[in-house]
Amino acid sequence: MNSIKLSICIPTYNRAQHLRSCLERIKGFDFEFPYEIVISDNASTDNTAEIAREFASQLPINYYVRAENHGAVVNVNAVFRRARGEYAVYLADDDRLVHEGLLNAMKFLDEHPNVLVCHAPWYLYDGILEADTGKFYDIKEDVVFERRSFGQVFNFMVKGHIFPEIAIFRTQALRTTWVPRDVCFYAFPMLAHLLDQGDVAFLKEPFYKQVGRSEHGRDRRQGGHDIAMSGWDQYRGGLEYFLYFGMKRGQISRDAEDRATQEQMCRTFTLLRMTVALRLLISFREFVKAYEVYTRLCFGGFDDFPEVVAAREGLLIAAALETLAWQVNAAAEIDHLIVHGFPDPQTVKERIAKVNFPERIKVIDEPVEHTPDFANKTAVLVALPKQREQFLELGYPPNLVFAQDDLIQTILL
Repeated sequence: MNSIKLSICIPTYNRAQHLRSCLERIKGFDFEFPYEIVISDNASTDNTAEIAREFASQLPINYYVRAENHGAVVNVNAVFRRARGEYAVYLADDDRLVHEGLLNAMKFLDEHPNVLVCHAPWYLYDGILEADTGKFYDIKEDVVFERRSFGQVFNFMVKGHIFPEIAIFRTQALRTTWVPRDVCFYAFPMLAHLLDQGDVAFLKEPFYKQVGRSEHGRDRRQGGHDIAMSGWDQYRGGLEYFLYFGMKRGQISRDAEDRATQEQMCRTFTLLRMTVALRLLISFREFVKAYEVYTRLCFGGFDDFPEVVAAREGLLIAAALETLAWQVNAAAEIDHLIVHGFPDPQTVKERIAKVNFPERIKVIDEPVEHTPDFANKTAVLVALPKQREQFLELGYPPNLVFAQDDLIQTILL
């Protein structure tokens, strides 16, 4: 009989300081049962191994090192493969577990032996301010869905905009349910596999905090943010995978009218996720991508959605200037950008600096002298189309002399 009650599963890569803080926090937990901390190191090149050895004398750590780094998803799978506890919970090295919520989830599993997994919403957390900033989603009460109730779970997820990501599992269920899925966002197929084998639960009380800002700073962008900004087809694919699984088990209708309704629900869910992408892209100053998402949301009928309305202000100029940055950076051997003819050139320069304009290219006013060599290595931004001519006559590259209208004509708000 397995004597370990809980496996805390931590995948990590080159984040020694994050891992140290994570393990320090776990030291403060009071577990009245045997547990283990499983660390899967994705071939780190920093002092991660040293940190793991240091804490191994203080905590029940099982530390494993992968021979090569094959990405984050593989490493999550790796850490689950090594879990020996009755229950297993994922913990990113820069995130946090909620002790009381975790114990309550384990108690729920103890009391419901047919439940293979407990999902729950998670707190969004500011590690600098040491404060919760909200929850990713919310549910009013604990709910258990019986095995193969695919239609009920689909409606629950889509109507509540619920993502089945944060979870505590019966470890034995992970043997066959966590399998490679990439084109379809992994959480929905995995939930389909779990539901195919047993009951699943969604709890109202969080047991996880996802850290946005860390006390150690952000050395890389969160993986969740990356997929949220571009992976809508994966989200939609995951829902369609879930529906397909239910259809093959005879629990989802094949009727054409029902299929049309399900299709529309998947579409609406995806568009709602794209509004989140729009907000995130603007916050990360990726304005051209934000504009592309904006066009799709407007075409999809979300013109008046709050995130879409908010995006309109400032998006025209920001996307235009990022287009300029992209065009200039693409050209080889360009050292300068001249800004000419604007009533307030300093404001234009400040706005250019905010769109991740390449640092190697200096933004300048028009020089006194225009030598052929200088002109050949310089791009130009002018306020009016007629102002292009004077720079073309001086020998500046024709496709690198931009009028303001050149940049905004493809951005329709």
